[in-house]
Amino acid sequence: MKGTWTAITPFCLLGLTSFSTADGQAGNSAWEPVGISGGGGMFSPAISPVDGRYMMVHCDMSGAYTTEDGGRNWRMIHHAQLTSNTRCRPAFHPTRAGIVYSAAGWNGRRLMVSEDWGRHWIQRSRLPHGLRGEIAVDVGKPDFMLVGAGEKVFHSHDAGQSWSECKGVTGEAVGFHFDQTSPAARRTCFAATTRGIWRSRNGGKTWTEAVRGLPDKRVRSFSGGSRKSGSRKTLILFCAVPSRLEGQRIIGGLHRSLDGGDTWEPVPGRGLNKDTKRFDRWASGDIAQYHWVLTTDTLPRRVYAWNSNTGIAQPHHATVYRSDDAGNTWRATFNPDPRWEPTNVDRYYVTAEDGQFYQGVPYGVAVNARNPDQVFFVVSQGYITENGGKTWFCAHTRLAPGQKSPNKGRGRRPGLRWVCNGLVVTTTWNYYQDPFRPRLHYICYTDIGFARSEDRGRTWKWWSEAGRAPWRNTCYELAFDPAIPGRIWGAFSKVHDIPNGNIIYNRHRSTGGGGICLSEDFAQTWKSCTGGLPVAPATSVVVDPGSRKRSRTLFAGFFGKGVFRSTDGGRTWKAVNQGLGAESNMRVTRVHLHEDGSLYTLITARRVARTFRPEGVGLYQSKDRGETWNCITRGQPFLWPKDFTVDPRNSRIIYLGNCDTGGRETGGLYRTTDGGRSWTRLARKGRQHFGAYLHPEKKGWIYMTLTEGAPGAGLWLSRDNGKTFEAMEGIPFRNVQRVHFLPGEKGKIRVTTFGGSVWRGPEVERKRAQ
Repeated sequence: MKGTWTAITPFCLLGLTSFSTADGQAGNSAWEPVGISGGGGMFSPAISPVDGRYMMVHCDMSGAYTTEDGGRNWRMIHHAQLTSNTRCRPAFHPTRAGIVYSAAGWNGRRLMVSEDWGRHWIQRSRLPHGLRGEIAVDVGKPDFMLVGAGEKVFHSHDAGQSWSECKGVTGEAVGFHFDQTSPAARRTCFAATTRGIWRSRNGGKTWTEAVRGLPDKRVRSFSGGSRKSGSRKTLILFCAVPSRLEGQRIIGGLHRSLDGGDTWEPVPGRGLNKDTKRFDRWASGDIAQYHWVLTTDTLPRRVYAWNSNTGIAQPHHATVYRSDDAGNTWRATFNPDPRWEPTNVDRYYVTAEDGQFYQGVPYGVAVNARNPDQVFFVVSQGYITENGGKTWFCAHTRLAPGQKSPNKGRGRRPGLRWVCNGLVVTTTWNYYQDPFRPRLHYICYTDIGFARSEDRGRTWKWWSEAGRAPWRNTCYELAFDPAIPGRIWGAFSKVHDIPNGNIIYNRHRSTGGGGICLSEDFAQTWKSCTGGLPVAPATSVVVDPGSRKRSRTLFAGFFGKGVFRSTDGGRTWKAVNQGLGAESNMRVTRVHLHEDGSLYTLITARRVARTFRPEGVGLYQSKDRGETWNCITRGQPFLWPKDFTVDPRNSRIIYLGNCDTGGRETGGLYRTTDGGRSWTRLARKGRQHFGAYLHPEKKGWIYMTLTEGAPGAGLWLSRDNGKTFEAMEGIPFRNVQRVHFLPGEKGKIRVTTFGGSVWRGPEVERKRAQ
């Protein structure tokens, strides 16, 4: 069977509603990202060879981004047009500006194309499996393309409209090369996978293995450069395979072929890391592993390689090596840690505050095929060089104007302010305006932990090492003393994503450190409150405004441990769990104290052996300050609730977001108007509803959010008290969590998201038919 897959009718641009925006793309002028950018996993970077100012990158939290100024500022692609794929690098058309191909979504079976710099996308075709490795386009014959899909490789001769399997090539695709010295009609091309390297001399029709000389077929990275200048032809292939130590000899690593793939040899590699034992206890291993290698047709002898470290100090560090003689000699070009000279990389908020750089292997790399001086790679940050590695700048953030550069000298540069450049790839839980100093804004983050603004959210400071909470990964919630300015309690954790799918489906660990901290200087520094508290993720903290000023009563929720109460401002705590949850499930995600004195807490899902267990799950109420609890959702059992809201005017009215479980369509937004005796589902717009948030000034306005699995918009608005909901489709990111209303910001809302930071936008969208 030939195995051909053909074009699919475009699904975008048809029947969509548009919004009044400056550039015509849904959301980009009405909605703006807020906060510190970067900090989350980025993948699959790509650079246009026609215009190096245009780049693209994907995020592991579903966002895809483009830049048109070389990485200084970024724009999130609207989710209705394209969602991210982290396993396949996009491809720009080699000769026509503005055309880019990308895989779409987690399964990645759809090949998408944009002809307007990534603003709008249509589906070009659909493959039988998810795209892998990269989308490759022949520069000399752009209708010829190669892609990996699942454990196979496919070729197309009509610009991706139909595909045929490359018979004999197996394994997950790593990279491709089209030999520009061969005739276009019978193009020689190469395909590298996790099982080897193959060569075709007839445009992809037939393939033979080309691994002679390789010590390992498990190819990690592959790249080729070929060019013809008069009668002179150059073809050089590079690959990276796992390294191992045999005696004192390193086997594997970087290899090259100088004879068109007939044979492979180790690169001579003078200047590469040749350590055979760890230099320090922070080393990734005894020997360096090479995970990425890149070259170009423009300069085939210029090659870049990325390694894991054998120590954090130079020359043992993880870096970007460059060779200009096809791998004979190398030099390290990426030296980011300010503790060792020389450094040539811009500091960002972490290296400025901590005075050190945390090393890791990139999640993705790219080089400009026409300009090998331009290189872009990503981890939880993005770095770009425009001069072949002499200097690197941060693609994920930018220093606010008017400040002295932090790049010179050793040591920390605390207190610097940073602006959002649009590459927002992190989860946010809550956004706050300080009740005493409105210019102070705070964001509770995953991965970044916590950020603070002193100018109403225009610029941001990352928390300083000296005053940071002991659990720096995640801040879930803050509680402000109602009478004492600057006194704030925070719930911090080493465990993130509670109560979303990574935790519930056991993809991430659900146990770890966490606790409550107190700040008395407007969140500049934090001190832990440990007396009587468990070592567990703290997910929530509230303060009783009616308690004594100098000995506040506080309530804190701990994931897996229940609710704890303090009556001395957080110095000492005791568990208050009588009637709460079950012995097997005390997974508290939120605590809320109503104005009438009623206390509420939510216990979320526990999944064992692929089954959602009912024990303990539900919304609980206490009328005696936590001494005893009563489950108010027994009449409507929920197995995976995410968040709840109690009407501030009437505690008998409560909203709860619930998710599908075990194939049962129980997800939706629920409401009780009788204190929990009966529940009504107001709406179901997807599998995983997060919660509902009530407009403080507009009666009957309910914002509904969906986090994970939303088939469309993740933010909805009802202006008739839940009778109907309209999608707010302007916001580019669809995994929405909570909605916040700031005093003095009439007509605006701020939205926290699961992986797309904070967005500021209109409280209601004005739509016009397209």
